[in-house]
Amino acid sequence: MITSIRMAVLALAGTAVLCTACSTDSSTGSEAASTTRFTTAASAATSGAPTSQPVDPSLAGALHEAAAADDGARVRELLDRGAPMEARDDEGRTPLVTAVKNRAVAAARVLIDAGADVDAKDDLQDSAYLYAGAEGYDEILRMTLAHGADIRSLNRFGGTALIPAAEHGFVSTVRILIEAGVDVDHVNTPQWTALQEAVVYGDGSQKYQDTVTALLDAGADPNIRDAEGRTVLENAQRLGQTAIVEILHQHS
Repeated sequence: MITSIRMAVLALAGTAVLCTACSTDSSTGSEAASTTRFTTAASAATSGAPTSQPVDPSLAGALHEAAAADDGARVRELLDRGAPMEARDDEGRTPLVTAVKNRAVAAARVLIDAGADVDAKDDLQDSAYLYAGAEGYDEILRMTLAHGADIRSLNRFGGTALIPAAEHGFVSTVRILIEAGVDVDHVNTPQWTALQEAVVYGDGSQKYQDTVTALLDAGADPNIRDAEGRTVLENAQRLGQTAIVEILHQHS
């Protein structure tokens, strides 16, 4: 498999890393060099002029592959050899985002402990923090929060990590994000709150009942209306979610 690394200027320990192109050939296990190279640019202390020094371009591709394969030892080895920790692939993913999207817990841990940016977003506006929250990857989510994830960060729908977590009925994830201080009443671009999405995209089953209860206990406002002007109670009633209706009445 060939992994392309696109042009990007990336912050790495006070140094900008410029990736113009590179590739890694994993079919042979080799780290193939490309015709162009990574360079690291740093400002000279006295003149402010940039200085450059070569960086092995194959390391970036190899790091993405190791991250996707959840090979924590390989990730650590590549970082020790100078692999650029924030290098982007052709989908704008950093190695950490690659790891999270493959639910590669060990690789994610190595990268986060090494200082990888937990808020760096790919072309879909997914960061390690946002994606872990949306997909219910609680172990990785806790790691990103412990390393300063921005709980105000928004996804491509203008929503917090809490909204898709509620949509999927990930009760434990919802509780983690509430405890972290995520705004329970944030309204995304389609005009949904976490509470609304738990009802509109849920089925009223136990996990959604627990999600709704957790949000209400955290102070979520059931009177915020959606784009159609409906409250969460009105949506629960029209969808026949009787248990949710009862929970909402108990919290009114």
